Amino acid sequence: MGAPERTTDDLLACGEVRTCLLPTRDAVDEQVAERLLRLRADERVRLSRRPNRYAVSPDVLTGVDCRLPTAGGAKVRAVGTVTARAALVEGRVLQATAHFSVPAAGPDRRRPWGYYLVRPGVLVPVGRVSPRAVAEGFLTRQEQGELDVGSIAEGQLSRISRLLLDSFDPPLTTIDTRVRWAASPDSGGAEPPLRFTVADDGLRTLDLRLPPGTTPAAAAALCEDLALHDWLLTTVVDKLDGLRLGSADGRAALKVLRPLVDHLLHLWLPKARVERSLEALWDVLEREPGFSRQWETQVRRVRDQLLLQAILTQRDALGAPLTAS
Repeated sequence: MGAPERTTDDLLACGEVRTCLLPTRDAVDEQVAERLLRLRADERVRLSRRPNRYAVSPDVLTGVDCRLPTAGGAKVRAVGTVTARAALVEGRVLQATAHFSVPAAGPDRRRPWGYYLVRPGVLVPVGRVSPRAVAEGFLTRQEQGELDVGSIAEGQLSRISRLLLDSFDPPLTTIDTRVRWAASPDSGGAEPPLRFTVADDGLRTLDLRLPPGTTPAAAAALCEDLALHDWLLTTVVDKLDGLRLGSADGRAALKVLRPLVDHLLHLWLPKARVERSLEALWDVLEREPGFSRQWETQVRRVRDQLLLQAILTQRDALGAPLTAS
């Protein structure tokens, strides 16, 4: 019998999601996705086709014995396992997630590994810990010798990339993003349920307050969904930034715009795999900064430019000047 499903009622859950374009010329089919994501021989890759094509690997556990980051710099040792997995969206966008949960207290001394292995995805502190201090430290600190779940997620991405035969031949260059998140129980106070911050070098931080009964796995799925759509929006905005829209050089514009249409614009589907009880957290981002509103504006820019380029191409073919009515 497996360990019972834990909730965040008495836990802090933290993790990091890394998102990138799969480095292949075209989107991969289900067979290839299943081969890439078979991270364990004893469990199958889960596949779904509705509402979009999605493949997710089995969970992989990594044992750790290290210090936890804390806001005040206190040295808190924790022992246990970090849960990691990888997913492919429409055979095109690759994500890797590593996450763990931390109870407020643990044994006063380190126990044998068997004690921790029956608690998958849990890092048990040696003694007591302040969950809020760990959450703030996890989001803001990255000191040598402290827990680094991002490297665990990055290891999954590297492992998958090595399996690709036509690796590093993507249709467009993109920025990889990292969403580092911490989820605490919602105490019903005045704190906002979600704080989303964009930092430098593709890093985002996400501070969540979760409703009672939420599992760390559900929190991780929410953060994967947010990370996916942040990456899509970031990529399209980055490609349009600096592009000489409406210029006479239509070929240069099409070289940028066409891959966006072929590979990314159809992937926008917020809350597709988010638990119903957590959908309200997504709605916070829809109000401020307005994820879908920004996305729709960028998509209209892309399509308007493609229409303009088509008109200019037709004009050139006919040899007639384009005049205003």
